[in-house]
Amino acid sequence: MNIQRAREISEQTEMANVTYNGKAVYIQHVDEGSGMARIYPLGQPENEKNVAVHELLEG
Repeated sequence: MNIQRAREISEQTEMANVTYNGKAVYIQHVDEGSGMARIYPLGQPENEKNVAVHELLEG
């Protein structure tokens, strides 16, 4: 995924189908400078982590 699309998804109110390592995730924030996104698996907000945006998949 590219940074622009990740930022768009993080700002929209409806859920998008985004996965990281095969698991559905929610994008909380995107840091365009570092190319990192703050995510967590759906239903597990306590498991936040930072990952490279290019590792996220949409669809």
